Amino acid sequence: MAITLIDKTGKAVGTADVPAVFAVEPSGALLHQAVKRHLANRRAGTADTKRRDDVAGGGRKPWRQKGTGRARHGSIRSPIWRKGGVVFGPHPRSFAIAMPKKARRKALAMAIAAKAAAGELFVIDAAGLKPAKTKELIGLLWADGSNPKSSVLFVLDRGKDDGAREIALSGRNLARATVVGHAEASVHAVLAHDRVFVTKHAYDALAEVCGA
Repeated sequence: MAITLIDKTGKAVGTADVPAVFAVEPSGALLHQAVKRHLANRRAGTADTKRRDDVAGGGRKPWRQKGTGRARHGSIRSPIWRKGGVVFGPHPRSFAIAMPKKARRKALAMAIAAKAAAGELFVIDAAGLKPAKTKELIGLLWADGSNPKSSVLFVLDRGKDDGAREIALSGRNLARATVVGHAEASVHAVLAHDRVFVTKHAYDALAEVCGA
């Protein structure tokens, strides 16, 4: 299994062998756990409803217990009343799911391996790449004549890639492209996009992190 190497114009210039850390058999269960954790951890968990003791009013009995011909009630804030309290409603909580660091790194390696096996992973030499306009980045990401509606994940090393800032600025205008640093790359992001472009520096950093 090899990974396609491309230059800053988007043309294939060769292939590279996949490091041993990425040459792993994907586990559906582990990938599912990682994606589930990612989606759960970004939930705000701020939904809140008032119980009957949180609703204002209702301090007195609406009418006497007997003799009116109507059903007995003790408070207008009962859940069966309009504007009353809510039974078993949501309250602020954390949806965070814990996952061991080694398992997270292994899942990321599996996601990258799956993209490499499918021929959807490309390593790019970002040296000298400083797109002044968004259309220049478009020419790079879809240079091979692939479906222009396909989604792309561009992973770079913000500390080592010279054109990191320009790439991020150019990519934020693209609805189908996401630019992230290698520390921000997640299993969900890798699997959710049709193709993944990684700079050499970011690729080496990911290999180091996943192999730790």
